[in-house]
Amino acid sequence: MSASPRRWHAGHAQLPGGLTRDVLLEAREGRYTRVEPGVPAATAVADGAERLPGVVLPGFANCHSHAFHRALRGRTHDGGGTFWTWREAMYAVAERLDPDGYLALARAAYAEMALAGVTAVAEFHYLHHGPGGRRYQDPNAMGHALVAAAAEAGLRLTLLDTCYLTGGLTAEGYQPLGPQQQRFGDGDAAGWAERVGLLRDHTEGGPAQLRVGAAVHSVRAVPREQLATVAAVARDRGAPLHGHLSEQPAENEACLAAHGLTPTGLLAEEGLLGTDLSAVHATHLTGADVALLGGAGATACLCPTTERDLADGIGPARALLDAGARLSLGSDQHAVTDLLEEARALEMHERLASLQRGRLAPARLLAALTAHDSIGWPDAGRLEVGARADLVAVRTDTVRTAGADPGQLVLAAGAPDVDTVVVDGRTVVTQGRHLLGDVGRLLAEAIAPLWDSVGR
Repeated sequence: MSASPRRWHAGHAQLPGGLTRDVLLEAREGRYTRVEPGVPAATAVADGAERLPGVVLPGFANCHSHAFHRALRGRTHDGGGTFWTWREAMYAVAERLDPDGYLALARAAYAEMALAGVTAVAEFHYLHHGPGGRRYQDPNAMGHALVAAAAEAGLRLTLLDTCYLTGGLTAEGYQPLGPQQQRFGDGDAAGWAERVGLLRDHTEGGPAQLRVGAAVHSVRAVPREQLATVAAVARDRGAPLHGHLSEQPAENEACLAAHGLTPTGLLAEEGLLGTDLSAVHATHLTGADVALLGGAGATACLCPTTERDLADGIGPARALLDAGARLSLGSDQHAVTDLLEEARALEMHERLASLQRGRLAPARLLAALTAHDSIGWPDAGRLEVGARADLVAVRTDTVRTAGADPGQLVLAAGAPDVDTVVVDGRTVVTQGRHLLGDVGRLLAEAIAPLWDSVGR
């Protein structure tokens, strides 16, 4: 016998055809079975529907996350510096985590994402082994901690298991892993692939929904001759393929010196460009790079709040779209966990770079905000029959949103305005409160030991 249906009523809902009034949503076994406009609220409520406030949007996809970076928020600003100096603090935090600590930190970080409307997260996972590269009895212990964390927080997880083999790239070639990078490495791409082969997808039923994908950390961290192995693992599984790309000018300079190619050109030469590829950051691209990514139909995953926090620069979002690429969004190092802010920043950064407004219309921003297909969930991100029953209800009566046009809410609202979040038909956030309770306390309890251990 199938489970009883769940029903919700939205005064406004963003359907594939546009913003629509008085929509009844019904779901069974985690999928929408009815999406009907024009149903009066009183009728729907009498039929057992839950009345949702504000505007109902599809669930948000956080397409690039490093969960352990959440411990760095508010800890890296006193000395100035650059992306490269920031990395030293990141390495120090990574060195202190074990599977139990990782589970606690990631569970809290994912719960914070749910409060911001995220229903699926892609974790760019390279913290594979113990300190110094020591292997755990379970070679995927750290990855399994992330799977458990997402399940407890109520999110679907795409585990982008990341190949990270070398410590950098110079004109002289690839450098060995440094002491603090040892736990990222698997020796070579074949060793990485063997470990990833032990992971299995779980995409239907139950809270622990998992899609396993693959990632190239960067052209600095995977030798040229091993890039194709990573792509083959993803494509053999029919899984997403991601990679950091041209986040910093120094990466471009090193790649040009070593290979005579930009990072995008190198990926093109090695056969990695395609519709399954998400190029993360894609900040410092040449015109030829933009054309290559667009011509391949690749996705550019921009992380505006991280890119501004690390002084990375502003990625060419509009140019990439015009060339044929697609856009997605990530919160990356979680300097801010607010996917509505990521979407708004996409447009605002374009305004700063171009001195023009309206570079990316609200519908474009919503498409980037709900790009579940780029992380292996093509049946999510839409309020329609057959799709996964995800939704986010955003209030329109707060100090930030009062008076805003419901169709332009993405340019006014933020994470504090998220009222209700449903993932695969299961309510994870109600009236702005997560099912795990006090997420601030969970974060504090997970983060404090990482800094207390060094007396800071």
